Amino acid sequence: MSVLAVLIALLLEQVKPRPRADQLRDVIDRWLHWAGQNFDAGRPHHAGVVWGVTVLVPAVLVLAAHLVLQSLSVLLTLAFSIAVLYATLGFRQFSHYFTDIRAALEQGDEAQARRLLAQWRHLDTSELPRSELLRHLIEHSVLAAHRHVFGVFFWAVVTSALGLGPCGAVFYRLSGYARHYWSRRNPIDGEPPSEGLQRVSAAWFRWIDHVPARLTAFGFAIVGNFEEAIAAWRRDARSWPDPNDGVVLAAAAGAVGVQLGGEPAAGAELRLTGPEGGAAAGLTQGMAPQLGHLRSVVGLVWRSVVLWLLLLALLSIANLVG
Repeated sequence: MSVLAVLIALLLEQVKPRPRADQLRDVIDRWLHWAGQNFDAGRPHHAGVVWGVTVLVPAVLVLAAHLVLQSLSVLLTLAFSIAVLYATLGFRQFSHYFTDIRAALEQGDEAQARRLLAQWRHLDTSELPRSELLRHLIEHSVLAAHRHVFGVFFWAVVTSALGLGPCGAVFYRLSGYARHYWSRRNPIDGEPPSEGLQRVSAAWFRWIDHVPARLTAFGFAIVGNFEEAIAAWRRDARSWPDPNDGVVLAAAAGAVGVQLGGEPAAGAELRLTGPEGGAAAGLTQGMAPQLGHLRSVVGLVWRSVVLWLLLLALLSIANLVG
């Protein structure tokens, strides 16, 4: 995968974002539903089979398509990589909520901001004070940026470097989506998944996201307040029951000097504590969330994107020269 493929995919997503009523998400929902209904009989080993069918099979199909196109044409291979990355990587898959909520807060329409956050994250925002509203917005936006951009970027680079094309992007996004999907009631028939399937999908994604989460946190530290980000990472990351979320959020909090963590809002479909539940996250140090922190978080994320693109470009040039 070249820098060109990533850059074009990001630019395409900014110019032509995927629609909010995303048909691809509906297809994925039905794929996960079909696999769960047909392969999950409630026994522990069945959960592993379901996970493998839903995550590995599409990734292998993308790999096969990449290998076929690679034997035919470089341009076709590049176009295929761009298409896969356009479907899996990018900000506009979630940033419209962030932008609309931020605009509502800047206009003083806090009620509209609450409605939008409740719609996005399925939270009960009616009793949240303004600082807590901002905290939830920052936390969910940082995690969304990691899972939609940096995590996808990492796995796509890894599989591309191994000659496997962009299948890593599909692998990461589907594993994250499977964890989210099976942590709640099925959106199609309303039935809860088996406990084994919830545990397996959460455990696999925890391993898959281990390195990407730490690279995302390190990127935040480099482009933000390095000393505070590293200190918050070491001090506060374990405050979150999900270790990967804790690393990303603690580093982001230190990088921009904002206080994150605390009690989760009621009614969360997928809380920051992860699908297993658990205690609420502890508070990081820093200022209570303010409206100005939203701009700081946006700048932090975009600087991180530029950082990793530059590093990838330098590695590509070094590989060509070598």
